Amino acid sequence: MKETFKIGDIIFQSRAFLSPMAGYTDLAYRKIAEEFGAGMTTTEMVSARALARRDKKTASMLKTIKANIPTAVQIFGSEVESMIESTKILNDIEDFQIIDINMGCPAPKIVKNGDGSALMKNPTLAYEIASGVVNASKKPVTCKIRMGWDEKSINAVEFSKALEEAGVSAICIHARTREMYYTGEADWDMIGEVNNCLTIPVIGNGDIFEARDAFKMMDQTGVKAVQIGRGAVGNPWIFKNILRIKEGKDEIIPTNRAVYDIIVKHYNLLIEDKGERIAINEMRKHIGQYLKGIHSSSNIRREINTTNDKAEVFKILEDFLLKGR
Repeated sequence: MKETFKIGDIIFQSRAFLSPMAGYTDLAYRKIAEEFGAGMTTTEMVSARALARRDKKTASMLKTIKANIPTAVQIFGSEVESMIESTKILNDIEDFQIIDINMGCPAPKIVKNGDGSALMKNPTLAYEIASGVVNASKKPVTCKIRMGWDEKSINAVEFSKALEEAGVSAICIHARTREMYYTGEADWDMIGEVNNCLTIPVIGNGDIFEARDAFKMMDQTGVKAVQIGRGAVGNPWIFKNILRIKEGKDEIIPTNRAVYDIIVKHYNLLIEDKGERIAINEMRKHIGQYLKGIHSSSNIRREINTTNDKAEVFKILEDFLLKGR
């Protein structure tokens, strides 16, 4: 997976990307994903309306560092004017190389305002937004979409063609409808259909939970890059293993020591970024994912969820992962 892949003039050395995920792809986890070999990371989705009015909390979500890999910022909204205004603001932030438009989020609080995957019910507006952002941007613009709103309105092919005409540089498709949320199986055949109808790059997303799934998706659909979401939560090793498979090496199975070390690193990165009080609350969900699949970890997760002391959290993890207590 080291072959050259380009979006606009941006070259990627790995074609396995970290998907934007609300509550997960903050600065701390983007740093970890980069360290483990992700080809690109993307911020949590940022409200264009809030960004356009210079909201301080929203601006804090744009905190980043100069990474060694491309970083995208994902914006969402359904007002052309605020999408254009937020794009102009992002033009001046050099550490983001790509602007991604969210047209796929299924969350009720997003779609009720006509944002996210609700745009797939309004292709005309989606085209106006994409065209406006492309014309205002000094950077490549990409779009994240789904197959459609529901099984009766699957329109990813036509929708993608319109976005290409609007000037976007790449499309990422999560092969589920909005009504599916994250249930059922992703329809990889639909990813292949979108890929076959466009001349711009298509990135596949959905049901990549193991490193070999990335290669299966590329073989089945013809896409040259994949985006990994839930499969990367608590499992940054998936990026390293994708590279190792490509190089003909055995996959890494993380030891308990490796799991402990990455939890400690992640925790400290969160503290550095957000302060200890916020980090302790946010880290609980991450620890649950890091421990997922480890025998008898459910009791440990419950213990960790009852303490607000970092030292106690580390002691619980040390006893469980390193001393086998």
